[in-house]
Amino acid sequence: MELEEARDGSRLALSRALTLVENGAAFSTEEEGIILGITGAPGVGKSCLVDQLAKAYTERGEKVAILAVDPSSPVSGGALLGDRLRMDSADLEELVYMRSVATRGEAGAVPSVVIGMTNVLKECGWKRILIETVGSGQSEFRIAAIADTILLVEAPGRGDVIQAEKAGIIELVDVVAVNKSDLTGAESTAADISNALSAGSKEIPVALVSAHSGAGVSELIELMEKAGGNEISRTRWRERMYSEWMRLLTQHPDFENTLDSLESGGIDLSQAIEKMR
Repeated sequence: MELEEARDGSRLALSRALTLVENGAAFSTEEEGIILGITGAPGVGKSCLVDQLAKAYTERGEKVAILAVDPSSPVSGGALLGDRLRMDSADLEELVYMRSVATRGEAGAVPSVVIGMTNVLKECGWKRILIETVGSGQSEFRIAAIADTILLVEAPGRGDVIQAEKAGIIELVDVVAVNKSDLTGAESTAADISNALSAGSKEIPVALVSAHSGAGVSELIELMEKAGGNEISRTRWRERMYSEWMRLLTQHPDFENTLDSLESGGIDLSQAIEKMR
């Protein structure tokens, strides 16, 4: 019922359908859509840049859905909603749909339920989906299982950013945006990143943008649209396989009972793994 009403444009029904997926319901779709993953360290301005991107897309007449992954509240388990407070575009109700998603204690910065949530959004007519992750580093790899294009947001004053990122998401990104382009050191940061990336196996464009003023956002969108046609790397396929395997594991009908048995000491880990096969 919720999905039928959501297809007809009901935002309340869409919220309910997404909540069902968050609570464990599986959903797949054959509808097409474009998923952009935005990642980067805390403080680089991801939320403000996502806001600018959403505004730019809506100016082109596109509907945009935003899934902003927030850390979970230790009390309620829900998202803390910090991203929504920093996004003016959340008020553009007709063309923008904004949803905060709790990590709910998962080790990765992108909860496994996000894949099903993007499928619901595609089914309901939201063809441009932006996913903002919690932070940056090894835990960000799961975004590779979802996004068609991955944008890494950086900022001046972070020290040796490539040294910090080289073992993490930098291996998977399609475009790097150096935000806060009005600050001293922004151009040198972009140049340093470009030089470091030039030794890699694929060409990764680096753009200067300002999430505050919107400068460079149109150019960034053009770069991302060109990068979106790149072939998916072996590393990204590996992450997609990992994510799908994890989804199948957690949706196994005996998964929770097996955890109960492990917790009570009724079985050991090898027995639990055998049971899940």
